[in-house]
Amino acid sequence: MTGNDNNGLAFLKMHGLGNDFVVVDARGRADPITPALARAIGDRHFGIGFDQLALIRDEPGIVAVDYWNADGSLSDACGNATRCVARLLMEESGAPSVTLRTGRGDLACEDAGEGLIRVNMGQPLLEWHEVPLAREMDTLELPLEGAPSATGMGNPHCSFFVADAAAVKLDELGPKTEHDPLFPARTNVQVVEVIDRQNLRVRVWERGVGATLASGSSACAVTVAAARRGLAGRAVTVHLDGGRLGIEWREDGIWMTGPTMLVASGVLAPEFLETAQ
Repeated sequence: MTGNDNNGLAFLKMHGLGNDFVVVDARGRADPITPALARAIGDRHFGIGFDQLALIRDEPGIVAVDYWNADGSLSDACGNATRCVARLLMEESGAPSVTLRTGRGDLACEDAGEGLIRVNMGQPLLEWHEVPLAREMDTLELPLEGAPSATGMGNPHCSFFVADAAAVKLDELGPKTEHDPLFPARTNVQVVEVIDRQNLRVRVWERGVGATLASGSSACAVTVAAARRGLAGRAVTVHLDGGRLGIEWREDGIWMTGPTMLVASGVLAPEFLETAQ
């Protein structure tokens, strides 16, 4: 799939609904990614640019994936990147399903047909210390203006329910909420407009990244929050800036279904790698 080239570091560029990723395959070799290198690759002017970098690596009996944010921090979960990696591994093996080990746990993925990939993101984390929040409180309505909901999906989420998602100044609300003291690990932020019980319009601010066209874990989080508030059912279509994801909150976890796109393959040059460390 990808790997070391004699002249640099091979990578793939992929996206799920415009939520874009650099994928590096480190199976069978040393992990090449450092926080400094992740930041350099993630720079959209001086590097490649990504919302997350997905590093594929070996663990005994299973393939593992690490997720790097563009600011050089790590995240336990990234639903769209998981779907992209799952597609690559299923195409590689010819199997209709694969399980990936992540910081969120072992995630089951499957080919959903018609070019779609489905992943079970596990059950949501709903207790204050699981999200995590800074102190004990009801996660359904936080003591912030707008009374948003908090949901853990292996990463923290804060969902604001609004009358008009397009009217919200996300570039102001996003960073303000991400860095609020209520969230010791910072948080992803969503603004959610309930179209009806089966459709949610969502805009996303990702922790360590900024505004993004889509986010799989965010789509899962807002589905959970809307269902807990009685605003929507447990099977919805989430309409993001980059397209639509199907989300089903089942007894065995939250299943997310959507498309993936392989954009390009390339090699990071030695000159770039030397200056990026």
